[in-house]
Amino acid sequence: FEAAMLELGGSVLGFSSADSSSASKGESVADTARVIECYADIIAMRHPKEGAPYVASQYVNIPVINAGDGGHNHPTQTLTDLLTIRREKGRLSNFTIGFCGDLKFGRTVHSLIKALSRYEGINYILISPEELQIPEYLKKDVFKKTRDAIFDYGVNDIPKMEDVMPQLDILYMTRVQRERFFNEADYVRLKDSYILDMDKLKIAKKDLSILHPLPRVNEISVKVDNDPRACYFKQ
Repeated sequence: FEAAMLELGGSVLGFSSADSSSASKGESVADTARVIECYADIIAMRHPKEGAPYVASQYVNIPVINAGDGGHNHPTQTLTDLLTIRREKGRLSNFTIGFCGDLKFGRTVHSLIKALSRYEGINYILISPEELQIPEYLKKDVFKKTRDAIFDYGVNDIPKMEDVMPQLDILYMTRVQRERFFNEADYVRLKDSYILDMDKLKIAKKDLSILHPLPRVNEISVKVDNDPRACYFKQ
């Protein structure tokens, strides 16, 4: 965000950690936003609690950019994702996209699914362990009110990447995030559930686009980086 503002010709002030602000002393999100409003024209807020940027926006008269709030949404990453898809495919409609990994807590996934629901002909395939499936509220809000309607919208819950790889135009990989688990045992058990390697790509389309919001841990083999279908660093 600092780089973006500097490229736009603006200037930047701020802090990368709440520990270096009065939040460490117990200051509320609302009060922090009010103070920052005295110094800045725009607030870009990344916060571990869901809804914090929305709360901040209720107390200030300057724009608040949600730079990611907990496990909820990440709309700025979605703008990057949409731009990448448009650049790689030349369109934002009529394709099959697979979301793989942590779909329960992956805020980038939640935001992108919401955004893509505005376009026609999108077929969604959700690839995740049972414990990390997409939240029910998203299925209801985005894919209509009943489970039958979900399949009308082309959504399928598929456990294995190999089962659906030949169908995919876009594969959106995500990491299994340690910080989203309540206990270490569950994280260790699931973190390697879905790993993309060159063997799995043998049955993929030649023009598949592989996306990832980064950081990548081990869910994409480094050997995939040199494949022309890997778009995540350009993304």
